[in-house]
Amino acid sequence: MKKIIYLFVLLLSIFSISGCGYNKMQANEEAVKAAWGDVEASYQRRNDLIPNLVEVVKGYAKHEKDTLIAVTEARAKVGNIQISKEMVNDPKAFAQFQEAQSAMSSALSRLMVVVEKYPDLKANQNFKDLQHQLEGTENRINVARSRYNKAVEIFNTSIRIFPNNITNSVLLQLKLKEPFKAETGSEKAPQVKF
Repeated sequence: MKKIIYLFVLLLSIFSISGCGYNKMQANEEAVKAAWGDVEASYQRRNDLIPNLVEVVKGYAKHEKDTLIAVTEARAKVGNIQISKEMVNDPKAFAQFQEAQSAMSSALSRLMVVVEKYPDLKANQNFKDLQHQLEGTENRINVARSRYNKAVEIFNTSIRIFPNNITNSVLLQLKLKEPFKAETGSEKAPQVKF
């Protein structure tokens, strides 16, 4: 029993001289949890944001594509009709010509509405915005991972240094935290193909 009391007094003396680090280790562990929460939040932001942005871009691209296809098809129909002086005397050919011209006018008017509403076609800008959002999202995730790893480093150091390691082994028994690790194969640069 005396041994335990001496050991307790010795530990108390050590902790009172240099501080036992109990509160610091607890604070560092909470910082690790908060940093990991930021990593998860960044991933969640990517999961929430990117699919919606992609849908917006798809919608604009489809609208512009449909309009341009309509103009191209109308132009092709007009180009297929041979214009001649005899067309005036052929009601069927004249009706086809009028129908093709009407389709072309309609397609052009839709294109003009798009151009008036959006002086520059938006799909290109939307793709650029999507690219910026993707880049920004990946940067946020990278920053959150780096902050998490820094918090893990501080925490792991705090539970391993003396006398904190004694406090940890006697009172807290906290485990070392794992830093964020790169995925297998990520050391190779990705290839961009178009």
